[in-house]
Amino acid sequence: MKFNVFLPYLLVMAIVTYLVRVIPLVLVKGKIRSRFLQSFLFYVPYTVLSAMTFPAILYATDHMISAVAALIVAVALSICRRGLIEVAVGACSAVLIVELMIKLL
Repeated sequence: MKFNVFLPYLLVMAIVTYLVRVIPLVLVKGKIRSRFLQSFLFYVPYTVLSAMTFPAILYATDHMISAVAALIVAVALSICRRGLIEVAVGACSAVLIVELMIKLL
């Protein structure tokens, strides 16, 4: 990508990122006392991360079957309270095994 094209994209991204972080600081002066609003704001990052990650999980592999297998393994390992590295390695292993099985068939 040429620098002439890249620079406007970079500037827009920097401005949007800056505004998203500064606007709440400017608009909210005191401590938020509403329990509902506090709990809502607490869960927003998790919700946004899930909404961005879930579709990527399903379309990151060559076959949907391997993606679903990795998702099931990752959810099962996380329910068993395994660490992030173990969950990631388990999901990657599930994709590898299922993709190899698909190629053998």
